[in-house]
Parts: sequence; C-alpha cells; structure tokens
Amino acid sequence: MQVKNIAVVGGGTMGIGIAYVSALSGAEVILVEPSDRQAKVVSDNIASAAAGGVTRNKFSRADADALIGRIRRVSDVDAIPEHLDLVIETVPEQLALKQKVLAQIDARKPALIGTNTSACSIDTLAESVSAPENFFGLHFFNPVWSIKLVEIIKGQATSAASLDQAREFVSQIDKQSLTVSNIPGFATSRLDLIASLEAMRMLESGVASAEDIDRAAVLAYQHPVGPLRLSDIVGLDVRLDIARTLELAHGPRFAPPDILIEMVAKGQLGEKSGQGFFAWQK
Repeated sequence: MQVKNIAVVGGGTMGIGIAYVSALSGAEVILVEPSDRQAKVVSDNIASAAAGGVTRNKFSRADADALIGRIRRVSDVDAIPEHLDLVIETVPEQLALKQKVLAQIDARKPALIGTNTSACSIDTLAESVSAPENFFGLHFFNPVWSIKLVEIIKGQATSAASLDQAREFVSQIDKQSLTVSNIPGFATSRLDLIASLEAMRMLESGVASAEDIDRAAVLAYQHPVGPLRLSDIVGLDVRLDIARTLELAHGPRFAPPDILIEMVAKGQLGEKSGQGFFAWQK
C-alpha cells in the first residue's frame, strides 16, 4: 500500500523528521502542532533540511519547494481529516499523554495508527484505540532524515496485514525495518540506553571527561557520535523517562544515575536547552 496521505501528531524533533521524510516520499502530510512558536521551528527546520538536500544535489530547488508544499500544519488533532492512510503519534514519552492523544487520533478513523515510542508498551497503548489490529509501534531514530532504520513493534493484537503495510511504508520513505516483539525497550533502546547510562556513570565517577569518553566510542568502536553527545541530541529528559520505564521493567541496571536526574532538574536537557553534557549553540 502506497501511503498517500499521512498525519504526524507532535512537532518536536522526531515529528519534524517524520513529516519531512514522508513528504519526500511523495505523501501529503498534515502535521499537528498546537504551539505557534514551535510551528515556526517546524517550518524553519523543514526549510533548512530541504535546502540542504538541494545543496547536496539530492533534488532540485523545485523538488524542495514541492516537498515543503506537501506539509500542512494544523493546531489540533480534531482538524485531521477522517480516513487517512496512516497517522503517527510522536508526542513525549509520557504514558497518559500518549493514551489521550491516541484516543483522539482513533476518533479520526485512520486506516493505520503508529506510535513513535522507544519504551512504552504497545499493548498498553493499544487499549486507547478501537482497532488494535491496525496499531503498531514505529520507532524512528534521530536525525530521522539520515538514519536508515525504523523499528516496527508488534503488539499482541497487531495483524500480519498491518505489519506488512508498516514495512511497505518504511520502504516507501527509503528506510529499512526490523520487526521486534513488545518487550520494554525493544532492541535498539536497550542497547543504546545501557551504553549511555554507563557513560554517564563513568563521567560521574571521574573516569574521564565527557569529550574523552565520547572519543573512545568514536575512535575505538567507530560510533558516528559518542553516547554523551547522542544523549544531548536525544534530550536528557527523554533519556530519563526511558531509563525510569526500563528500570521498572528490567531492574536496576537501567536505573538513571544521579548526574542525569540532577541535570534534568536544572533544565540542562541537552541540545534543545543549549546545555547538557556539552554546550550547544541555540
């Protein structure tokens, strides 16, 4: 199934990227973002990404303009047309918020509903929709436009047909998928988080500086970016939410270190706040 019309609910970092790659594939995209201020950020980021594609000779200026024209912002879920091919929820990793938004999405009667989550239970979230067989997880990675993987999470009720359609959508946006069971943290989040938490504990105990811990991962293991800088990019508040979720599911090895808790309490959230383990230019 070619996804021709899609809505993305949430104009944060992930929502921006998902809207961009969906429009790049030719789909008409409605992006739901209630904040006018954040909507401006969305517009600026999509324009910047499109301009970058032109600079790198990925597509023409006319193609970039057409891509931007395929993305339309609305301020409320109720403004989404009924019976879209796919709606993807990408609000913060807070269970009650996701449940509320998914129920609103369900009322718009889309053919398929995906949730962009890295830790929440798909089966728990599926209780918020009327057709759980058409519901699944779509775990994208930041930056969405350049990372080629999407994790598809199968809930207990997710149908084989819906999984096939999810895989086709991932292929449509020029990415590869892996399908995982609904076990907290799935595959990638557990691998990523455990490395990041250990890097934070190393920093906390004075093993090395943040710069050198990250250099070790980049130079010795050929990671494209170190675990502390990646945590800043993801958002330290997001890291903390996921750590607490996985600690409940899998035990103390996922317990957030004090340094992470303290930084989030101070508003040091990483790139989006201008300060995390590294200083960022806003």
